Amino acid sequence: MTVLTDNVYEGLFIFDANKFARDHNALPEAVEQEITSAGGEVLVSRLWEERRLAYPIRGQRKGAYWLMYFRLGGDQVSPLNRKCELNDTLLRHLVIKIHPRLVEPILSHAQAPAAE
Repeated sequence: MTVLTDNVYEGLFIFDANKFARDHNALPEAVEQEITSAGGEVLVSRLWEERRLAYPIRGQRKGAYWLMYFRLGGDQVSPLNRKCELNDTLLRHLVIKIHPRLVEPILSHAQAPAAE
């Protein structure tokens, strides 16, 4: 019998900067809702930066980079990726599993206030 445990993942989501400017909270909250509805828990969620893209994606030249760390069952990552692909406010996304030994230092760094 295989028991799946929840892993910690890092997700980088690039939102359409125009839609993000209209409502800073709604777009990330929609992704957070997808994670929690899949049985996950969002640990850290914050804006990384808004910047010019290296090349246009769907005609957009700017994107809002949103960084999330979340706990989720391994069998729920693929459905989450599919939902992100279908989300028209997301230009790109990447979800990677964090090695268990690195979870604590990465989360403590991500939760620290940004240096000005």
